[in-house]
Amino acid sequence: FGSLLGLCLMIQILTGLFLAMHYTSDTSTAFSSVAHICRDVNYGWLIRYMHANGASMFFICLFLHVGRGIYYGSYNMIETWNMGIVLLFAVMATAFMGYVLPWGQMSFWGAAV
Repeated sequence: FGSLLGLCLMIQILTGLFLAMHYTSDTSTAFSSVAHICRDVNYGWLIRYMHANGASMFFICLFLHVGRGIYYGSYNMIETWNMGIVLLFAVMATAFMGYVLPWGQMSFWGAAV
């Protein structure tokens, strides 16, 4: 599952870069910039949905990777396992920041809670 994680990460980086070209990070215009990407940018809707579904696929592969590590006893290698857990929390924090970026109602209340 490590190679699938690498593939998902590359897709996330590429689609994220394309989305960042049209995104506005101001809280008053963030939602309208996402709507602009979906409606006015050529294939912007496809890039956005590839990015959103790519994040879900990344986490599915990530949890399968961790589950395989637990099944095979990889937690016995303490340093490697701890680095993996640190990376897991870093990925979860990054995903939360990406969840908040569109600044819609769910993003707002996800950040507020």
